[in-house]
Amino acid sequence: MSDFRQLSETFWASPQITLDDVKEASERGFTLVVNNRPDGESEDQTEGAAIEAAAKAAGMAYCAIPVDHTGFSEVQVSALQEALGQNEGPVLAYCRSGTRSTLLWSLVQASEGRDPEDIASAAAGAGYDVSPVRQVMDALAARAAK
Repeated sequence: MSDFRQLSETFWASPQITLDDVKEASERGFTLVVNNRPDGESEDQTEGAAIEAAAKAAGMAYCAIPVDHTGFSEVQVSALQEALGQNEGPVLAYCRSGTRSTLLWSLVQASEGRDPEDIASAAAGAGYDVSPVRQVMDALAARAAK
């Protein structure tokens, strides 16, 4: 059973998804699947290529923006921002627990000038804590306000 957690009207985060979850995402009207998990993190994860093939077969777009233990970069923030900007419809992003997907989404939101308190509240409502990137969110939001 899926664990898709809604962060906004158009963005959901999830722990690692399976091929059955891809089918469910398609049935629920998602138009883009974003993979934030590098392949090979654990033996039990479904490889990105299999998720990509299933997503495309179901008529959804797919992009991989892996986030590893080194953290986040401007390249990743820009890549998600671009993917969201080119997409119409709901987005499902996943990683091992959904946390990296949520944190990356949070950074994009802040870079677009959204209030960090509102972002943190949305994430908390979905069961995620943005405190690891809160200082960066504040800085991005302040830069966007200029």
